[in-house]
Amino acid sequence: MEATLAFDSLGLVPAVIQDDATGEVLMVAFMNEEALRLTRETGQTHFYSRSRQAIWHKGEQSGNVQEVCDIFVNCEQNSLLVRVVQHGGAACHDGYRSCYYRSLQPDDTLQVVAERVFDPATVYDTAKQQETSDDESLLHIDQAALPAESVQKLEAKLRQLYGVYLYLRDHDMSEESNTSRLLQERSQSYLVSRLGDELQELADVQSGVHVHTGRASDTVLEGSQVGYWLLLLASTCNIPYNEFTPHLALLSGYYQPFSESKAIEAREECLRLASGEQSTQIAQGLQLGFALIGWACAEAKIDPLEPPEYDLGQMRRKGLVK
Repeated sequence: MEATLAFDSLGLVPAVIQDDATGEVLMVAFMNEEALRLTRETGQTHFYSRSRQAIWHKGEQSGNVQEVCDIFVNCEQNSLLVRVVQHGGAACHDGYRSCYYRSLQPDDTLQVVAERVFDPATVYDTAKQQETSDDESLLHIDQAALPAESVQKLEAKLRQLYGVYLYLRDHDMSEESNTSRLLQERSQSYLVSRLGDELQELADVQSGVHVHTGRASDTVLEGSQVGYWLLLLASTCNIPYNEFTPHLALLSGYYQPFSESKAIEAREECLRLASGEQSTQIAQGLQLGFALIGWACAEAKIDPLEPPEYDLGQMRRKGLVK
């Protein structure tokens, strides 16, 4: 029986990588026809980077290559299970044996349940992206190409909003403000999980899956919600405004919108970066999130100032801004 894989519209299939000896799931990545061919020919896993649009050889930088033992195809022939011998002790680019090194707790927080095998900062060349990360071309901010008036107006609105969240962080108003309570808890993982929910709903509005009243008004609502969680994350992680310049990121997403596939990739990368420990990494995630708001505004053909204006209107009703 000849295998005919059902590659998706982008020519990809997901590949689950499993330790041959223990059955432990090590990672999930994507293969196209060429990556699968190279995997079979070389006996080591190769994958396709959706952001770089290029083949990458697992372990080419870290040395933690995967020796292929068997490849299995699921019943619908649209995914792969690859059993491997993991060399070097770690499959995850964060330095853990498995990419699934965190446990989801009842309170929606993430708890690290494994020991780090290596420090990625010392293993990867800093001039290159980590193997499973997307490159910086996902978002290119060129301020000179953005309308100066829009830049000034949006910056004023977002700085005003961010100032309110910083105040609610620094002054415990938990009894009267749920936002202040969230900022007192300082749970980065919870904020990222909520951000993920809202990013998905924002995307679903554009695809017509998520509908309240209409595409334009729904984009304003969901875009404002994405901005809310992004600014709470920035406040919680102590990221100065000038380090993530949300107005520039939002306008860049609006005037240089993502393709559909890039938007999906940007959403995934936003959440990965926002979950990080380093401020520069978190700031990059925040920028991608704001760029996705701009992308959605462009898709819905609305003014990119509308989501933050909606948030400011909510603040005025609560007496937090004049």
